[in-house]
Amino acid sequence: MSKHSGQPRLKIMIFQSIILTLLALQGSTRVKPTSADLILKAAKAQLVSPALYDPAYVQLKYPMGDVVADRGVCTDVVIRALRGAGYDLQKLIYVDMGKRFSAYPRRGRSRDPNIDHRRVPNQAAFFAKYGLTLPVSTAGPNLKTWHQGDIVRWKLDNGLDHIGIISDTKNRDGIPFVIHNMSQTSEEDCLLSWKIVAHYRFPK
Repeated sequence: MSKHSGQPRLKIMIFQSIILTLLALQGSTRVKPTSADLILKAAKAQLVSPALYDPAYVQLKYPMGDVVADRGVCTDVVIRALRGAGYDLQKLIYVDMGKRFSAYPRRGRSRDPNIDHRRVPNQAAFFAKYGLTLPVSTAGPNLKTWHQGDIVRWKLDNGLDHIGIISDTKNRDGIPFVIHNMSQTSEEDCLLSWKIVAHYRFPK
């Protein structure tokens, strides 16, 4: 057998080794999604089969309880979005209410894991304590503080509270759309439609 007969096989092995090394390096340098990325992804997933607005009180399992997927309110959009990043607001708020019950505006005589976390003022109390509070204005440099996955709280014209998740979609002026549920889960250019009373980022 010729002393050169093994060279093609050796070259193939070397080439394969180089390819495997490059693939391994590519995998190790791949950017991992941030919490904001995961929150936005879970929020957008809710647009595939939008939930109809339904404020009915529902008995939930605990933890990780949820109403049926085709029903919900604005707070359920936030709950489901944060679960995409590994945060269970039902449990987080229930546990925190056990430590500082009076800090939560909407409460009964005792904690209720079926409803406490589904109330806008209670979510706001949690985010104000454990999240990052950001500007409510979109004017000038404040616009750059609005990031995908952020949480916005409004006061509607009728005085009711409303809440949603900031999207990565923007209008021609750079104002981000919001994923929320007023009649059904939707992504809309509505950030400035009502009075913004809070802007949070969770986690910080």
